[in-house]
Amino acid sequence: MSAPLDGLRADAERVLEQWRSRDRDLSQEQLRQEYLRHIADQPDGMWKACATGHITASALVVDPLSDRVLLTLHRKLGQWLQMGGHCEPEDTTLAEAALREATEESGITGLTLLPGGPLRLDKHRTPCAWHLDVQYAALAPEGAVETISEESLDLRWFGFDEVAAVADESVVRLARLSAEAVAVSPRPDPLP
Repeated sequence: MSAPLDGLRADAERVLEQWRSRDRDLSQEQLRQEYLRHIADQPDGMWKACATGHITASALVVDPLSDRVLLTLHRKLGQWLQMGGHCEPEDTTLAEAALREATEESGITGLTLLPGGPLRLDKHRTPCAWHLDVQYAALAPEGAVETISEESLDLRWFGFDEVAAVADESVVRLARLSAEAVAVSPRPDPLP
């Protein structure tokens, strides 16, 4: 492996060793330990080529001024999801991979990751292998305009309270943690 690839692996190990679930969820701690074992046991465990599964990075794009999140209708999976995917050789950190994926898939420039590292972990089966996903939140700049990428069938903004009606439990939990992290509080309905 070249130095940059070793750097990404080292970063993933460091991030996961330091990371703790914000909501003290025992299943998140079990996933953290599983991810660390995977990195230790699989020399190619950061890459799509690892058939037993691989570390991926994603980010939920959040517009904190409008209390909403941007989801992609994933072309291959047919589900509303956060932006994310495989680590690439040019990625030097998991955070960089998550931000790159969010930017590529949303078409929004100027995204910034919410400080404090990942919000949660999620392991899910995909057509290529198990994804051991490290999930962040990315803040959209004011006036952000999304552009559908070739990986998406659609992009759509959803209010935090609308996510549960369109997405799976993993995305719902990520949205809840994102809302808490950006201190978004529900706004009252406008008066008639």
